[in-house]
Parts: sequence; C-alpha cells; structure tokens
Amino acid sequence: MLEHARVAAELKARRKRHNRITNAVAYSILIVIALIMLYPFYWTLITSFEPTGNIYEAKLLPKGFSLRNYAEIFSGTTVPFWRLIVNSLVICTLGVTLTVTLAALAAYPLSKMHFPGRDLIFYAILVLMVLPNESGLIVNYITTIKLGLLQQTNPVVDAIRQYMAVVLPGLASIVGLFLLRQAYLSVPQELIEAARIDGAPELTIWRRVLLPLALPTIVAFSILEFVAYWNSFLWARIMLPDKDMMPLSAGLLELSGTFSTNSRAVMAGAVITIIPILIVFMLGQKYFMKGLEGAVKG
Repeated sequence: MLEHARVAAELKARRKRHNRITNAVAYSILIVIALIMLYPFYWTLITSFEPTGNIYEAKLLPKGFSLRNYAEIFSGTTVPFWRLIVNSLVICTLGVTLTVTLAALAAYPLSKMHFPGRDLIFYAILVLMVLPNESGLIVNYITTIKLGLLQQTNPVVDAIRQYMAVVLPGLASIVGLFLLRQAYLSVPQELIEAARIDGAPELTIWRRVLLPLALPTIVAFSILEFVAYWNSFLWARIMLPDKDMMPLSAGLLELSGTFSTNSRAVMAGAVITIIPILIVFMLGQKYFMKGLEGAVKG
C-alpha cells in the first residue's frame, strides 16, 4: 500500500510539473504574440507625442514629449476635426440603432416561427457571406444615387441624406442575423407558446420575451457594429461629395494631406480615433464575451 501511495504521489507531482512547464511555454508564446500585436499601436502612441525626430525607426521610448501634435489637429488645419468626430458619432448612432433593430426583428421569424422554406431562406442568406463587401460597391453606389441621397437642396436635409448614404449599405448584417438567431434558438419554445396562449401579439413576444433573454448577444453585436461604423472608410471616401461630412476614419486621409511634413499629427489623429473603440469595448467586455459565448452555444 505504501509503495502504491508513493508511486501515485510521484505521478501526481510529475503531472503537476508537466502542467506548469506546459502552461509556462503557452503563456510565453501568448505574451510574445500579444507584444507583437500591440507594438504598432504603442509605436503610434509614442510617436504622436514626439516633437521631432525620425518617425520610421523602431523605438521603445519617445524621444521627447509634447502635446503640440494634438493641438495642431484641432487648431492648425483647415480640416474640421471636431466636425469629423460629430459625423462619426451620428453615423455610429444611426447605424448601430438601425442595424441591430433590423437584425433583431429579422432573426425572430427565422428562429421561432414555422413556415415553409424557413431554413432554406436562412441558409441562402448565409451563402451571401462568401461575397466580399467590395462586390456590392457599384450596386450600392447606383442605388444611393437613384434614391437621391446625394442631392444638394438644403444644408440640413443634405446632411441627413449623406449620413443615410453612409449607413444604408450596412443595415442588413448577415453576421448579426446569425448571432441573434442563435441566441433566440436558445430560448425555450414553451415561453413563446405560453405567451401566445395568453394572447400576446408577436411583436410583444419579441419585445418582452426574446429581447431581454438575448440582451448579452445584442450588446455584443452592438459593439461589433459600433467598431464597423466607427472605422468606416472606403464607402465614405467613395460616396460622400462633401469632405466636411466624412467620418473620422475617412477624414484622417485629409489630415495626411494637410500635414504633409508633420506625420506625427496624423499619428495623433489615429490615437484619438482608437480611443472610443477601446472605451466601448472595456465598458461592454463582460456582455461581449457572454453574448458571443451564448450565441455560439445556441
């Protein structure tokens, strides 16, 4: 018995040592990968604070510290930087609200209603994910022109039209439809049937039963859409005729042209662009991870 206990203890100690070594190697590899991925942002950050020097050399610490580059963004250029920030906020608010609402509504019949061809319609929509976003640029451009969203009649109306021109092509999100459908499928069908027996309309069931239970997935999808609309670049550059209506990510290109001899100002603009994304992700990180986990399990 003593011999068996001694052998078991040695095997247990050996497994612990093996697990410690394996974990140490795994964490070391992950730390190296994280540092490689974070260094471009760190390099951009420290370069944005440098007053002078070569910006193209690798470095760990800034050669000097100054807020001049950030001050020049707001006062030393003809590009309306504050207007670009407002444009991004308006576009994100419109885009996230409309996209999440549309996906949440469309996912309900595809998950909890029974009609012929339901699954076929869903899989046909999923097939469209293989197409790159650039494949719809010409169609979206023609559609936007036909809808008259770029007409110049009234400054206020024109601004609303151009905001909608940026938001409209991204309203139908296949990823959002998939995530919310999976979240709805995890809701017990008995709750839906009980609400129907009580005489609740379908919209009431969707609003009072499904939405509260799928809230983590909705928050996760909202964060993804916020990042997508905040970083909208290509479509805004192609579509918007007025540079003052561009979102911040697209307006950075104008900063690049304006600050042709001061690339650090462009770095400062890039840092400011990244900050809201980091704040939104940190505030919703718990819901983001929980929502994606629930959608995958569903």
